[in-house]
Amino acid sequence: MGEPAAGTLVRLDAAALRRWVAAGLDALSAGCAEIDGLNVYPLPDGDTGSNLLRTWQGVADSLGREPDAGDDRVLELLRQGAVAGARGNSGVILGAWLTGLAAALDGTDRAGPALARALRAAADGAPAAVAEPVAGTILSVAAAAAVPAGPIAHVVTAAAAAARAALAATPEQLPALAAAGVVDAGGRGLVVLLEALEAVVLGRPQLHVPPPGGAAGAVRALVADRESGSDAFAYEVQYLLDAAEPAVDRLRAALTELGDSLVVVGDAGIWNVHVHVNDVGAALELGVEAGRPYRVTVTRFADERPAPAPVRTGGRLVVVVCEGAGLAALFEAEGAVVVPGPQPSVGELVAAVTASGAAEVVLLPCDGELLATAQQAAAAVRRDEPGLAVTVVPTASPVQGLAALAVAQPERPFGDDVVAMADASGRARVGAVAVATREALTSAGRCVPGDVLGIVDRDVVLLAQDVGEVACALLDRMLAAGGELVTLVAGRGLDDDVVPAVEAHLEAGHPFVDLTVYDGGQPTAVLLGVE
Repeated sequence: MGEPAAGTLVRLDAAALRRWVAAGLDALSAGCAEIDGLNVYPLPDGDTGSNLLRTWQGVADSLGREPDAGDDRVLELLRQGAVAGARGNSGVILGAWLTGLAAALDGTDRAGPALARALRAAADGAPAAVAEPVAGTILSVAAAAAVPAGPIAHVVTAAAAAARAALAATPEQLPALAAAGVVDAGGRGLVVLLEALEAVVLGRPQLHVPPPGGAAGAVRALVADRESGSDAFAYEVQYLLDAAEPAVDRLRAALTELGDSLVVVGDAGIWNVHVHVNDVGAALELGVEAGRPYRVTVTRFADERPAPAPVRTGGRLVVVVCEGAGLAALFEAEGAVVVPGPQPSVGELVAAVTASGAAEVVLLPCDGELLATAQQAAAAVRRDEPGLAVTVVPTASPVQGLAALAVAQPERPFGDDVVAMADASGRARVGAVAVATREALTSAGRCVPGDVLGIVDRDVVLLAQDVGEVACALLDRMLAAGGELVTLVAGRGLDDDVVPAVEAHLEAGHPFVDLTVYDGGQPTAVLLGVE
């Protein structure tokens, strides 16, 4: 087959795998809106691209936690990220595929023949995660990408080409795709990732190859008209689950009777469960019987209907992400549009930014873990709506969001307003008091459920038993560097004695500091800010 071209890899070492994850993230970010627009099966919910992107972001985050990990450890991080980061039906299937690929590469030389075997193992393993595998979906594309062995350049080139051909054939296998004039959205996402792998192995820039069939924009009206969720099942339930495999087998059988679109993928006792149901409580109870469910998300399909495309009338808008009715009311009273937290998708943020018709939008994620998602949403808007100016102001907490919004002045130039908001956000030092829900090892020591944690910059710095005590101690730390104004946002169900205790503490120890208290209603017990 000849010598590999200059710049072509001969094996997938740790550095190459990291480059693939980064290239895949860029490619899915660029193609997110396109893939969302293709989404008509199994439901026209317009979120396949967003779910694939969030899943791949979970893989990237897993690798980012150990930047110096070697070959074997990188494969383990890939598997962990694929399970923990999976979102939605398509994301869980992608997670199963990547888990199988990484497991099959483990212990090999990661050259061409090993990659070919791994692609076959990934394709064979992915359908096992799905209760009812369907032809004409991402599973068909994965099966086609399992190509014969050879040098790695030939394997990745053949896999990408076969996947593209299988994608083009998906409308022949699924009547819903043929009726809409599109190819399968999940399959399109896998093609994008295989093309990213091809580009990394060959050492060349990735080319954006449009999908066969109708473009995403051509099916927007169809997606909007049909968007109402399943006729049979109204809710999507997804959670991570700590459980043993026999219990998961029983859970899978029970959920098959309860709903549809069931996908379960797991590794080393951690499972990602996705199902469409009418009885949300029953789906969660089955998870509790099997093990420990956490990171639960529930989506009602009727709430996912996209709004009509707006007429862009001009003006400026601030879009804020937050949890809690009180916080939402505070932001809305200042004229902001609120996107409910905790973890909206890229597509949800894009919809909020574009729906109002404003010509200039400032996006406040109000959570450090949402910054990348917000930036991806802004990039998608800039690409698809060149007439709309959108900027993300980094805000790690709703307290920083309030500080930024307090200085916003729509009458001044957009760039100047963004700078002022970013400056106000950066000057607000933030902390939080939370109650532990599970045992964990923190920077302040081991915590158990019920312990009270004092958090600064997402790091646990204090550990005690009383919310008021921790809030006061945390403020002493934060005020050590100075400050004139303390903002306290009370969470849902906060004891009545906490705020008076903080007031008395500040009056005794920091008499020249002003305290502003809001009832936020967020899950976190207390949010704190010092300016």
